[in-house]
Amino acid sequence: MRNKRTAATLIRLLGNARYEVLPTASTEDKLLAHVARDRTVTVTASPSKGLDATFDLAERLHGHGYTVVPHLAARMVSGRSELEEIVDRLVGKGITRVFVPGGDAEPAGDYLDALGLLEDLAAMGSPFAHVGITGYPESHPTIHDDLTVQSMWDKRRYATHIVSNLTFDPAVVRDWVQRLRARGVTMPLLLGLPGPVERAKLLGMATKIGVGESTRFLAKNKGLFARLAAPGGFTGESFLEKCAPALGEGALVEGLHVFTFNQIAETEAWRTGMLKRLQP
Repeated sequence: MRNKRTAATLIRLLGNARYEVLPTASTEDKLLAHVARDRTVTVTASPSKGLDATFDLAERLHGHGYTVVPHLAARMVSGRSELEEIVDRLVGKGITRVFVPGGDAEPAGDYLDALGLLEDLAAMGSPFAHVGITGYPESHPTIHDDLTVQSMWDKRRYATHIVSNLTFDPAVVRDWVQRLRARGVTMPLLLGLPGPVERAKLLGMATKIGVGESTRFLAKNKGLFARLAAPGGFTGESFLEKCAPALGEGALVEGLHVFTFNQIAETEAWRTGMLKRLQP
């Protein structure tokens, strides 16, 4: 039996859930069919498709009334000149939010990580009102833990919030949030979790995003496949219930970042269904 405080935390987080989508041909239609225009949508950056695919979809979704957050993957930007062009393009369309990961691509030019691009955005007058950076509750497959923590500390001056990468262990979430706050990182956090995606569909999506990218995707998300394959699998509802005690107001966790893997209808049905069950 969940208590009222837990239910209130879950309702708050689910009410402020944003959806991450991939820029495929069917994404726009799926969102229009199943997701209300007041929802925030983030659009990933795919090295195989290029940043134009991300920006094209973000601009169309913005035109439909969604709050959009294009991913501005640092390693896919050649340098300051291209960054200025991107800023002019997005700001000119009225887009005020970006998410800045380092990205998995080989560097296209000057930016080896997110920090360099964030510094250039600041030098350009901080043109975006909301700038998200990645947090890693669990070890990154190619970056030492000490470096990810230091990197987040270095980037705190240039960002407005943190988006946590996928994790499946509530105890890891609790400890990581405590460490962040103890370190003095006070930016609001969006907790990353997967939507209700089936293993076969997830494998299919990993294949669609390109051979090289799929290899990196699988390397980074081994835990997800293991959980989905296990008896009973992984459910976001159970995960959130166990995380809730560590996600109260003092933790500054303001919402969810849901990795839909383009299972958009299923994700929205899961979110709204859970909200209904939580209502007194």
